[in-house]
Amino acid sequence: MVPSVAKKLINKRLAAVFLLGFASGLPLALTGSTLQAWFTEANVNLVAIGALSLIGIPYTLKFLWAPLMDHYRIPFLGRRLGWIGLMQLGSGVSLLWLASMNPAQQASTMGVMALVIAFFSASQDIAIDAYRTDVLQTDERGLGAAYFVFAYRLAALFAGALALVAAQFLGWTFTYQLMAGMMLLSMMVSYAAPQVVEQAPVPRHFWQTVKGALADLMQREKVVLLLLFIVFYKFGDALALQLMMNFLLHGLGFTLVQVGFAYKATSFIATVLGALVGGVFLLRWNIYRALLVFGLAQAFSNLMFVLLAMAGKQFGLMAASIFIENFCSGLSTAALLAFLMSQCHRQYSASQFALLSAVASLGRVLMGPVAALMVANLGWVQFYIWSFVLCFPGIIFLVALKTEVSEHVQALSS
Repeated sequence: MVPSVAKKLINKRLAAVFLLGFASGLPLALTGSTLQAWFTEANVNLVAIGALSLIGIPYTLKFLWAPLMDHYRIPFLGRRLGWIGLMQLGSGVSLLWLASMNPAQQASTMGVMALVIAFFSASQDIAIDAYRTDVLQTDERGLGAAYFVFAYRLAALFAGALALVAAQFLGWTFTYQLMAGMMLLSMMVSYAAPQVVEQAPVPRHFWQTVKGALADLMQREKVVLLLLFIVFYKFGDALALQLMMNFLLHGLGFTLVQVGFAYKATSFIATVLGALVGGVFLLRWNIYRALLVFGLAQAFSNLMFVLLAMAGKQFGLMAASIFIENFCSGLSTAALLAFLMSQCHRQYSASQFALLSAVASLGRVLMGPVAALMVANLGWVQFYIWSFVLCFPGIIFLVALKTEVSEHVQALSS
């Protein structure tokens, strides 16, 4: 009994997904918040520091070049792992180059190099998402998504908080060299990971791959409802989190230390725990049931912020609200990632997962200004009530797609 359960919880495929999740999460903070801290310590002007936000553009636009990774094959390691290893090499070498620079004198050059690293990192994400989609068996996708989220968050902690501590005592150059070394070591995972069995020949011409990936998606039953579901499934959750720091600091008057403990530490633990629990449930539940139950849990967790907005500055309630919301968000994230994997044809998994994940991120990307207007005109209590209400369009679209979701997953897994 115990060995059979253990085999479901860990195997070579899941271990590879976990380790690649760490490699995926490592570069993000190193070109974002950690790099901003380095620039700030070097007294770089505020305009240049603000411009660093543009470095995140490749993560948003990565679907544009994802078809390249479906069409072209890197020698030796195969179509998926070859691209992953190549992007890890590019990221590691670029981080070493960045480590040798001085922001006080080379801020512009460092910004360009960070953009290059972000491109390598976003491209690595495309290939890892495709590999995870192709290599995991149907009943492993939820747990694989959970392991990936866990490792990604762990890497972000290494490249964020721990990197800042290391920079304080060891200096920025050594810290970035250390992170570059970790990135290069991740190539060993790409070398040793289980290979994906390629089931269909690649089209002769690149544009045939692009058209094939889009045509395969567009011919799905109720494709418009499918895309609307993907957009709206985490819409209310994304809305609730848009102004969280402002809500806690200015809306309720908590201190930076209180928010740092409850928001950063608690949300990390809760999200990872929620994703892992969701992954375990997905070993037994079908994807429709998981999406429905976890979507409802995600919606009702937003009501905790309604209570908090009404109660005011209460640390215990704040910590509980953040934990419950992030735990339920972790549940729904595991289910949504598993669902997106189930919607990808193995021949086009890089293109299709990149496109579908971009669609899923629209709420998170676009809701900032809307959230600000809502708070200004409605107040915090009404804002969080609306974040609860706006969770339900996605659930309604899911119910309308019940047959198509179940049948399509079965068709791909057969």
